[in-house]
Amino acid sequence: MKKLAGAILNYFVKGLLVVVPLGVVFFVVYWAITGIDNALNLSEELWTDSHGKPVYIPGLGILTVLCVVLIAGVLVTTVVTDPIKRWFARWLNRLPLFQFLYSSVKDLTEAFVGEEKKFSEPVLVEVNETGLKKIGFLVKKDLASIGLPGEVAVYFPLSYSFAGQVVIVPSDKIKPINKSAAEVMKFVVSGGVSGLDNI
Repeated sequence: MKKLAGAILNYFVKGLLVVVPLGVVFFVVYWAITGIDNALNLSEELWTDSHGKPVYIPGLGILTVLCVVLIAGVLVTTVVTDPIKRWFARWLNRLPLFQFLYSSVKDLTEAFVGEEKKFSEPVLVEVNETGLKKIGFLVKKDLASIGLPGEVAVYFPLSYSFAGQVVIVPSDKIKPINKSAAEVMKFVVSGGVSGLDNI
């Protein structure tokens, strides 16, 4: 009886290891997609059926977002010129709060998906004389412009969080990690339990 109970418990735990991560991922994706779709879906305002009742078209909000992003990409690539970009920058400067929010979100987005990804150089940083080391991403190789020659800026992501911190360290204290940035990021954010076989 004890063996049967032990086997059932073992199967249950293994099932949890599969079902819980999948369930959380599906829930987060579903929540994000339905939230965006509901917020931007204008079908009920635009269409009614033969009885005059609003018609809800699932997915129209997501389709709207995809179309807007695609059109914006085409316009920025082919139509928007440097004078227009300078005009937009001057307009932003007149709205400090909006400029701060816009530039922060823009820089964060470009750090992950832009042409010049910022978190692309994983490094190992020697923290102190005892041999303690931290994993981070080299984000600025030259800080001479702020009076710190020979120093670099390293971003340290926090485990189980989207947050992190930027630390200034001497350039001779960092060592490149010969792994992909995605693997290293997964290793750090997961608290060291996944992402790398060897480090």
